[in-house]
Amino acid sequence: MSRPRIVSTSRVIPAPPSAVFNLLADPRQHGTFDGSGTVLAIRSAPQRLTLGARFSVRMKLYGLKYTVNNNVVAFEENKCIAWHHIAQFIWRYDLEEVPGGTKVTESFDFDKPWHFVISWWHKDVANLRDMNATLERLEKVVTA
Repeated sequence: MSRPRIVSTSRVIPAPPSAVFNLLADPRQHGTFDGSGTVLAIRSAPQRLTLGARFSVRMKLYGLKYTVNNNVVAFEENKCIAWHHIAQFIWRYDLEEVPGGTKVTESFDFDKPWHFVISWWHKDVANLRDMNATLERLEKVVTA
């Protein structure tokens, strides 16, 4: 049986969806809540992401620095935002208003031609750990 090619995790953040979404839609803020330690800086981006927007991020993974160009592929104000890079892996945030705040679900969809690399490196497991750290940091930034 094949392993699932989407990993996701959720956290309830004690803030309204608009506060969380505004942070996610501002690419220059991504480094403030990144739990993976890979986001170094935004190379180029609009002030606010929208459907079809492109943004470029300086990254560092396993000691190697590189740049990733992303394209926003889903955007619904205060509800969801998602982007992918050239390998078509999708990072997605879904927001749902719940009692006590916003349930934020972060997903990593690697069901694309390069999925074997993710599985081989066990990056799906590492990404889940990093996503939990991201949601924890996101809460700290939003509620500060």
